[in-house]
Amino acid sequence: MNQAVAVPPPLLSTKDITISFGGIKALDKVSLQVEAGHIHALLGENGAGKSTFIKVLTGVYQRDSGELYLNGKKINNKSVGDSQRTGISTVFQEVNLVPSMTVMENLTLQSQPRKWGLIDTHKAKRRAQEMLKVVGLSIDPNRLLGSFSVAIQQMIAIARALSFEAKLLILDEPTASLDKEEITRLFALMTQLKQKGIGIIFVTHFLDQVYQVCDRISVLRNGKHVGSFETKNLPREALIQHMVGHELGDLNRNHEHHDNCPKIFPKYLEIEGLAKHNVLSPVDLKVGRGEVVTLAGLLGSGRTELVELVYGVNHADSGKITLNNQAVTINTPKQAMQQRFGLCPEDRKHSGLIAELSVRENIIIALQSRQGWLKQITKAKQNQLVDEMVKGLHIATHDVERPVAELSGGNQQKVILARWLITEPNLLILDEPTRGIDVGAHHDIILLIRKLCEKGMSMLVVSSELEELVVFADRVLVMRDREMVAELSGEEINRSAIIEAIAQ
Repeated sequence: MNQAVAVPPPLLSTKDITISFGGIKALDKVSLQVEAGHIHALLGENGAGKSTFIKVLTGVYQRDSGELYLNGKKINNKSVGDSQRTGISTVFQEVNLVPSMTVMENLTLQSQPRKWGLIDTHKAKRRAQEMLKVVGLSIDPNRLLGSFSVAIQQMIAIARALSFEAKLLILDEPTASLDKEEITRLFALMTQLKQKGIGIIFVTHFLDQVYQVCDRISVLRNGKHVGSFETKNLPREALIQHMVGHELGDLNRNHEHHDNCPKIFPKYLEIEGLAKHNVLSPVDLKVGRGEVVTLAGLLGSGRTELVELVYGVNHADSGKITLNNQAVTINTPKQAMQQRFGLCPEDRKHSGLIAELSVRENIIIALQSRQGWLKQITKAKQNQLVDEMVKGLHIATHDVERPVAELSGGNQQKVILARWLITEPNLLILDEPTRGIDVGAHHDIILLIRKLCEKGMSMLVVSSELEELVVFADRVLVMRDREMVAELSGEEINRSAIIEAIAQ
């Protein structure tokens, strides 16, 4: 009589993991499995729940309900230390090491060998060398960590993570700052680790890398587990549909405000070969006067990086910017403001607003800065401009002197828009202008975009909301893996075509 062969449990199994913040579910009954000796991609757009899921696994957050199992044994990590002791280690995009300390000190910091009450440097060096050997590094452990490249620091961080006898290694955006050769080296190491039976959760926004190195894929969307799939059996287009939540059959509709002959816009902004090493491949871009050009693509595709280079938030390595046929230099936001550019950033709370200042002060600050602090705008003029913006944009506040932090997300976004509108910009850059706001504010902002373009203002808009792009875009530029890969205009602009361009 044949005996049934016992099937080993998954390396990691989560059952109905749920956690809420302020009444909003960040994870909603997430159940998935990761096998030993597999590289498992964890994918999803901003707000999908990836970071929260990792923090639950590693004990940073305590789940409201649900169960965690490692090799079939129930675990309940209360801290990062607990997770390391159970065999779960994480290496983050921003390497969590100390650049001013040596490699040896970083590797042995949590378990320094001692002799006669003092640190045994000889034993610590041997231990560090053994840890480095595991990840294929032959470097001097007495050198300062900060003297090595980001790629080597990533390897060192992985060596330290493995020193805790990790069974499950979580790599959170490890390739974001690496070049192609460094990525190849990292993937070789990941393959070696999986051959040793270590399970790897790989968080990334680069789909080419997913298909290059991953065995399985799990997708989160809005805090829910959409599904887990064998990488070889999941077409890229289907993966993107799972991530953005649209079926192609539902995405076709008439593009009401475009005809078969796209409108010709007067020449305004022209960009040639704008690039930054490991951030953005060379991009050519044109925006006509009065034209709305939108940037589509998945998170990490290079959309935000492009607009930050255009606005001078980051300094490009190469490229030429021309305005009205005149070459200009824009290496700083101040220079962008001098050219009458405005930027509403994606992260309005940290990069857009000054929370402690009033609504009035937040609205007036850009105009005052461009005018110069020695030429103060009178309080009467400030009140006039602010009142016009509050009424025109329907900003819900009974007092413009109240701190802007007290407003809702939608009204905060309108405050940033008001800040730039009173400067009468020639180019307004909007990065995710409707993210995280209520339906009413969303509608107001969409209407505003359409009115502004009709009045001749040029706009460059980043948005993950495909419905938005279809409504107001004159042209859609599609980005993927830090490159511009497609341009759509006129009748070509529909949600189906955008997804197909992203997926190719």
